[in-house]
Amino acid sequence: MNIGFALCGSFCTYSKVFAAMEAVASIHTVTPIFSNAAYTIDSRFGTAAEHIASATEICGRAPLHTIPDVEPIGPKGLLDALIIAPCTGNTLAKLAHSIADGPVTMAAKSHLRNGRPMVLAVSTNDALSGAAENIGRLLNRRHYYFVPFGQDDPIQKPTSMVADFHQLLPTLELALTGQQIQPLIV
Repeated sequence: MNIGFALCGSFCTYSKVFAAMEAVASIHTVTPIFSNAAYTIDSRFGTAAEHIASATEICGRAPLHTIPDVEPIGPKGLLDALIIAPCTGNTLAKLAHSIADGPVTMAAKSHLRNGRPMVLAVSTNDALSGAAENIGRLLNRRHYYFVPFGQDDPIQKPTSMVADFHQLLPTLELALTGQQIQPLIV
């Protein structure tokens, strides 16, 4: 199967995200897609160039990173599923309100026109506050599937939740059959 794997800017999750990308790429053909932040920002978790190199090595192709790069995904039916991992609060809000203003959200819009699965691996500090409404909206939409997620630090960050990236591949496999993995909250 042809799987898109889009990365957004929750850099602290990248070591787990790249491990999940490797697991998916061991079974499927993977096309990496980078948000503007993922493609350009250096952080204490690595440089943009390092992240681009990792994705290129894992997937055997350079990441798509512009709106013109990703727009053909839908019209040409290029993907069987699209993963967004990590899916930040910003990206959740844009998806929930049908905003396609960057490579990841445009890839999602383009992909969804074909009625194929969209797998979201949440990583946001406000999942139990501001982003909760957007998570709820997307849980009620067809073709959206969530990687199980839970609080990552309930004492220091009581509204923060992060996907269990070890469950990304099983979530994808079930999503390809139209099923949501359970339990959703871990």
